[in-house]
This record gives sequence, C-alpha cells and structure tokens, in this order.
Amino acid sequence: MAWADDAPGIQMRTVALDNLHTGESMQAVYWDQGEYIPDVLDAVNVHLRDYRTGDVHQIDPRLLDLLDSISNLTEAKSSFQVISGYRSPATNAMLHERSDEVAKKSFHMSGMAIDIRLPSVELRHLHAAATSLGRGGVGYYPESNFVHVDVGPVRSWHGV
Repeated sequence: MAWADDAPGIQMRTVALDNLHTGESMQAVYWDQGEYIPDVLDAVNVHLRDYRTGDVHQIDPRLLDLLDSISNLTEAKSSFQVISGYRSPATNAMLHERSDEVAKKSFHMSGMAIDIRLPSVELRHLHAAATSLGRGGVGYYPESNFVHVDVGPVRSWHGV
C-alpha cells in the first residue's frame, strides 16, 4: 500500500495527540499543500519527548503519516493517547532491564515508534487497522491496553 504522501489529492494531514504522562494535548495540521510544516514538526518532537528525562528527539514524519492513515481508516473520533513516544537510550536500557518485551535497539530511540490507543476505537480494531496498512511494525498488547506502531521493517507480534 502507498504511503499517505503518495496519495493524490490529499491537501492536509492532521495529528491529534494526548500525552498520558505529561497531560499535554495537541492537535494540528502538520502537512499542507505537499509540504510538512516545520514548526508543527518541532512541536511534535517536544510533545513526544522522553517524559522521564526531558530529552527531545526528531520524530520521523512518516510516523505522523502512519497515525494520520490509522485515524482515517478507523474513522477515529478522538485523539491518540500516547503511552510512549521517543525514548532516550538510558530510558530504553532501563525498560529493557525490566522487561524482555522492550527491544534493546527499539525504534523508539530513533523517533520512529509510538505506543498508542484510541479511546473511540476498540483496541483490536486499532491493531487490525494498523496491521492492514502494511507499513512498519505493529505490536499488539491487549493486557497493557496499547498498540505499538513504527516505521521500521514490516513485522507484527503479540505482547502482554
């Protein structure tokens, strides 16, 4: 399937995020008339920072395109709840020590992954929608109530 930026006739793309750890919310047009909007991308970088350390990292714009596609496909009526965006190497190492389910070389550390839920969409439907797009990794964590999506190689897995 084509990336959102390959789709003809798309004029604007939006992102709506509620960061569960910081309490911050944002909703913005991040792409308009064929171009990403740098100020909005900068705001996304801050919004998805490592909340444990405060470290900010560039988020891959393809991740926003993926979220936009998921939102459109699910006809979401709510913002994405963000469980985890960017993770510093120190945070990722600490989480990896606590759980085998945290990858040692997680795409979170390169701004290419996000753990999410959509309150207006059942988790299994969110997982199915993300998987159907065939764009990167999709992890399903029903017991922890989130879906992991990334813009790395296409793959899928089930966690706890």
